[in-house]
Amino acid sequence: MVRKALGEKDLEVTFTKRKFGLMKKAYELSVLCDCEIALIIFNSTNKLFQYASTDMDKVLLKYTEYNEPHESRTNSDIVECPACSAKYLSHTNASTVSGSKEYLCGV
Repeated sequence: MVRKALGEKDLEVTFTKRKFGLMKKAYELSVLCDCEIALIIFNSTNKLFQYASTDMDKVLLKYTEYNEPHESRTNSDIVECPACSAKYLSHTNASTVSGSKEYLCGV
C-alpha cells in the first residue's frame, strides 16, 4: 500500500528517488518506443522539475493543439487489489461496466 512519507526528511528522500526513477522510465520509454515525452512535476513547495525527450515547448504546443480523443489518467484511475495490494489501472471498454476494476493478479 502506498502511504505518504511521514517525516520531512523521508518525504524529501522519497521524492528525490521517485522523481529520478520516473524520469529514467520516461527516458527509457522515449528511446525504446520512439515517442515524445514531456514530464512536469511540482513538489510540495511548488518547485518545478521537468523532463522532455525533445524540446519541452514543442511537445507542449503539440499537446495544446491536439484535438483527437486520447487516453488521460489521474490518481483516481489507479486501483488497489484488496487481497494483495497490487496497483492496477481501472478501465472501461465494451465488455465491462463503466469504471469497473479488473485486478490482473486474478483476485
